Amino acid sequence: MSQLIDLDTIRNAYSLGGQWVRPRSELPPSVVTNSADGTPLAHVVQAGPDDVDAAIQMANESFTSFSQWPTAERAALLVSLADALDKRAPALAETIALEVGTPRRIAEAVQVGMPVRVLHAYAEAIAELDLDTEIGHSLVRRVPTGVVGAITPWNYPLHQVIAKVGAALAAGCPIVLKPSKEAPLSALALVDAAAEAGVPPGVLSVVPGPGVSVGEAIAAHPGIALLSFTGSTKAGVRVATLAARNVTRVALELGGKSASIILDGADLPAAVKGSVRNGMLNSGQTCSAWTRMLVPRARLAEVAELAQHELAKLTVGHPLQPSTRLGPLVSARQQQSVCEYIDHGLAEGLRIAAQGSVVESTGFYVAPTVFLDVPADSRLAQEEIFGPVLCIIGHDGADDAVAIANNSEYGLAGGVWAATEQQAMEVAVRLRTGQVDINGAAFNPAAPFGGFRRSGIGRELGRFGIEEFLETTAIQRP
Repeated sequence: MSQLIDLDTIRNAYSLGGQWVRPRSELPPSVVTNSADGTPLAHVVQAGPDDVDAAIQMANESFTSFSQWPTAERAALLVSLADALDKRAPALAETIALEVGTPRRIAEAVQVGMPVRVLHAYAEAIAELDLDTEIGHSLVRRVPTGVVGAITPWNYPLHQVIAKVGAALAAGCPIVLKPSKEAPLSALALVDAAAEAGVPPGVLSVVPGPGVSVGEAIAAHPGIALLSFTGSTKAGVRVATLAARNVTRVALELGGKSASIILDGADLPAAVKGSVRNGMLNSGQTCSAWTRMLVPRARLAEVAELAQHELAKLTVGHPLQPSTRLGPLVSARQQQSVCEYIDHGLAEGLRIAAQGSVVESTGFYVAPTVFLDVPADSRLAQEEIFGPVLCIIGHDGADDAVAIANNSEYGLAGGVWAATEQQAMEVAVRLRTGQVDINGAAFNPAAPFGGFRRSGIGRELGRFGIEEFLETTAIQRP
């Protein structure tokens, strides 16, 4: 692993407002594991509730001055932070590749490149956002909400951090961050990048540690004005319950079971290729992955053949190998969970349409698997697997496809493939989900990201992401 951060520092200290300090907690350091071979990658300090309290107190002290920064200065700060991360891109990509399992060239483009783009999008949004509005004799102002508590997951460890940190800085809010235990290294590397960019002391603290102590201490702390959480629905319910005791606002980005709808008349090879690659991105460790492919029932056999063809192109291997398109999963626990889902599908009599190779290694590899003609209400079609497992489901026309897609407790993302943009749009507007891509359209880092139902509350990215970190006040004039 490239020397991104000093390993002795992060073994013994956490970032309190930008300064590395020893925690009050006496917990032993946690081990960050190399997903490719199961060996230790680094040891990271574990802080505790007292350290959370110190970080939040410092953040509240810094709020008075930082919240008054002009929006142009905040925008410039975000651009400087983007530049600082971009300078570190090769080392960041390699680190995330080993932590999470994302192939390095994909990590460079997505795990690091996307956060840089997100920061630029936030900078443009805050520079253009009109924070003051006249309504009759009232001046309506949008003002920073206060100190933000952020809890982030392991699958996109830098992107999910920047989605919150970038919005907080744009809005003028200090932030206390707890990164994932499985993949905390890029978040810890952010400390030095933030200092180089000119983030003021006290505005950003990174407090690693267990979710049951550090995460819950952040969620339950009365000094937090907004809790921004990304992770599982179960954990999201827990932290929202703790936050509710202080009537703390919450923004939750949770699970997903997104559908890619392929309609009659669509370019079938292109639609299957796009759907398979989306569902398998990051070895399926993506909350917005299209893990249900809904296809015309009469074309199931043709789709299965195309899926096998596309899966054969996704070489499974070590994340640092240039030829690798799919790497390992993040941990042994995640590997076991995904394998149990595959075994369950086979026990239920489901047929595998396509399956990739298995790597003989001590790493956490799982063969990418596509099941054919999966019942829409089955466990594999309803539960978030979070691995390289895709379900092909037959539909009997657009109305049936919409009903199947909406038959989910989630509503985070989705895709529609049709002969024309108009036909795709007619279906897309009927989907109860937070984002829909039409005919393979690209991800937009300035557009709002978030979900319906058990996929969460609120939105991230761009103008809508910044607005989650603002409060509204009205001043009536005579």
